[in-house]
Amino acid sequence: MPYPASELILNPDGSIYHLKLLPEDVADTVIVVGDPDRVGMISQFFDRIEIKKQHREFVTHTGSIGKKRLTVVSSGIGSDNVEIVMTELDAVRNIDLKRREPLPSLNPLKIIRIGTSGSLQYDIPVGSVVASSSGVGLDGLLDFYDTDESRWYPEFCQELKDSLQLRLQPYAVDGSQTLLDGFTTRLIPNVFAGITLTCPGFYAPQGRSLRLAPKILNSIDTLNQFNWNGNRITNFEMETAAYYLFGKMLGHEMLSLSAIVANRVSNEFAPAPEQVVQKLIRDTLDWLI
Repeated sequence: MPYPASELILNPDGSIYHLKLLPEDVADTVIVVGDPDRVGMISQFFDRIEIKKQHREFVTHTGSIGKKRLTVVSSGIGSDNVEIVMTELDAVRNIDLKRREPLPSLNPLKIIRIGTSGSLQYDIPVGSVVASSSGVGLDGLLDFYDTDESRWYPEFCQELKDSLQLRLQPYAVDGSQTLLDGFTTRLIPNVFAGITLTCPGFYAPQGRSLRLAPKILNSIDTLNQFNWNGNRITNFEMETAAYYLFGKMLGHEMLSLSAIVANRVSNEFAPAPEQVVQKLIRDTLDWLI
């Protein structure tokens, strides 16, 4: 049965609604970033750019370095935007948009997130990189999808929920072990593999207080000290767990790489955060090509 027009929303040119992409616009390897300006920071290294599209915060450049074809897409901030990006990237790969029907076989993508993050451990300094072995989501997205919740590490998540005295139920998802091994074995300095916490906001959810006080007191100390069967939380940001959740549910390989621009335990912030991001971009491209 074809997907109705109200569910699979297409633009007049047949492209998917938010991203404005057609199947031929998307390479097998996709780099996702939060900041739309970072798309150009990456595509400047392309030998050739064949596609540039933009709609709202969603900017896409597709091109190549040598024989390697790459797509770069921006999501904007937050896991709600990640849901749109991952669902629509999957749609252009795995749905016949003209017939509005699923394709007969899965066409998986290799997706790498490049973003920024704050460290929750003294030994993960500003200027380093965390390659997320797992993502832990506090965003609530899992509640809206029909899935077996036993897949998402319920014991670990219950322990975290109790430690933070949360009302919502976290979820935890592993990234691609193949991509993680491929990146971390390149002997790039100051790369740590770890568990990344994805927060639904930048201020109170990440322990910041301006004119509004956070409900969870001393959350940075709690997260710094949290340990479950030898597993600690290394860093936090706002997208990784959602990417891992949709990657796992939809059948795509996913790895999140975070440039550490702040250490929330030592209260440090990188004096030149974009330089940290630029180095991560160059290291990632060198790895992919």
